[in-house]
Amino acid sequence: MTLDLQSRWQLRLKKDSDRTVGKHFQAVMAMVVVSGVLFGAVGTRLAQLQLVDGIRNRQRAETNRIRLVPKRPARGALLDRNGKILASSRLSHSISIWPIALPRSEWPTVIDRLSEILNVSPDSIRQRLEQAGYESIEAITIARGVSPAQATAIAEFGDELPGVRLEAEAVRNYPNGDLAAHVLGYTGEITEDELNESQYEEYRMGDIIGQMGAEAAFEQTLQGQWGGQQVEVDSSGRVISVLGNKPAISGNDVRLTIDLEVQKLAEQALGNTKGAIVAMDPDSGAILAMVSRPTFDPNIFTTNITDAQWAQLQGAEHPFLNRSLQGFPPASTFKIVTTAAGIESGAYSPDAVLPTFAFLNVGGHLFWDWNNAGFGPLGFRGAMAMSSDTFFYQVGRRVGGETLIQWTRRFGFGSKTGIEIGAEESAGLVPDDAWKQDNLGYGWLVGDSINMSIGQGFLQTSPLQVAVMFAVPANGGYLVTPHLLQDSRTEDDWRESVGLQPVTIDVLQDGLRQVISGGTARSLNLPNMPPIAGKTGTAEAPPYENHAWFGAYAPADDPEILIVAFAEHSGGGGGSVAAPMVKQMLEGYYKDWQPSQPQ
Repeated sequence: MTLDLQSRWQLRLKKDSDRTVGKHFQAVMAMVVVSGVLFGAVGTRLAQLQLVDGIRNRQRAETNRIRLVPKRPARGALLDRNGKILASSRLSHSISIWPIALPRSEWPTVIDRLSEILNVSPDSIRQRLEQAGYESIEAITIARGVSPAQATAIAEFGDELPGVRLEAEAVRNYPNGDLAAHVLGYTGEITEDELNESQYEEYRMGDIIGQMGAEAAFEQTLQGQWGGQQVEVDSSGRVISVLGNKPAISGNDVRLTIDLEVQKLAEQALGNTKGAIVAMDPDSGAILAMVSRPTFDPNIFTTNITDAQWAQLQGAEHPFLNRSLQGFPPASTFKIVTTAAGIESGAYSPDAVLPTFAFLNVGGHLFWDWNNAGFGPLGFRGAMAMSSDTFFYQVGRRVGGETLIQWTRRFGFGSKTGIEIGAEESAGLVPDDAWKQDNLGYGWLVGDSINMSIGQGFLQTSPLQVAVMFAVPANGGYLVTPHLLQDSRTEDDWRESVGLQPVTIDVLQDGLRQVISGGTARSLNLPNMPPIAGKTGTAEAPPYENHAWFGAYAPADDPEILIVAFAEHSGGGGGSVAAPMVKQMLEGYYKDWQPSQPQ
């Protein structure tokens, strides 16, 4: 039966309707599947973030929001024996940057602006930033001791310097300028190499440490403990609130044996002469003064030292060098040791008398006396007073090198003295047969004993070691350990017996007294001072000018102060160059001295 047109149209509509219903169902199912996959993925990620990585991400968020702002402890002061300030702290300003406060791409603009204000190279700032890392949450100090003008500029351009902080901080201050600079030393920022040393394992980049002298020797006492604030910051690194505070613990003060007034006398006496002066308590070894020239002002290290200043410090004059601790030929001051060796060895009696000559001929070599004439017959006391070279040549030749070297070492030569700033100290040199074989290819000769007997040849001793030698006759036969720390230890804790016979000590004391009363240093035999004992020395140092030495202690019968003066390449003799320095010091030290009235 053939359907009419209307019937066929209705049948077509029905079939199309049946297919459309199927398509709608398929679409819905597809959407459900896709949605399930999407929600499943999201759910899985949420679970990962919340359950698996939740703790880590919360810590990361806290790290981005919370900062630890370290607070540097105030450094302990260095005081003299009477409590007077030698080094302390003063208020200044520093500039630091927070690496994490800005994206890496934004730092170049800030660095360029900052370098203009501070007048420093952009590369130096960039290097510090990269060394710490752009993600570091700790502030990096890039300038200390900034000027008021620079501090004002930082504050005014604060909006252009995000991540930059201007802070008040305590910096080292040496109120007496360059006075005692080599004893006190200076402070400076810790280096990367120093951070790798075990003694600095608790330190961090940017810390200020002692770099020389007492500042370095007593670093652990002076440093103190860091404190800090835990603060909340915004995205620009600005502090929103303070969450916690740990006070910094200041370092402890250190009292030194240095006497500020004696130190001033020594500085004035040495003046601008290249050399050194050491003043010491001969009974305990306590250092009362120590001066070295040329010198430097440690205050320059509390700010950004300039290239010109650094170049000067590294110059030919070597102002960093503490000449009190460096080795030089001790010249005739060494006749103290030769006297001890001659008597203690049994080669000579304490009252032995020897002829003296214009020169001594040994194997065809002429060893001259300093006056080119000799002094006639002399004993040990008279030979010390006139500083007769040919007398001591004979003693050195008869005693021999081995015995002379043994006694040289018993007086402390050839070894560091034990002073706390020994990192800068030379042990000097006591040559022997083995040393000569290793360095010159031949052994010990008679001429070496003769040269050593008057403190010449290869012998090298520091002014501090010479002071230790003078202390032996001054205190009655004890080798002292020179020291800078004023503490509760007694004299016996700082010294030990050299092993001299009483008669040897008497000969030394009498001979050193006669140097002043009628010998080569009669200029110090003055009525306005107590009796003094001492010894001159003039060391040859070819091809350069002579060195001048003079050591003395007073009062001669009960010493309380010992002074050694050394003038490097001064060209004069010990009596004419070094002795006046000691005289000037003793006149100042005993300015109020009055002689005892006879009973």
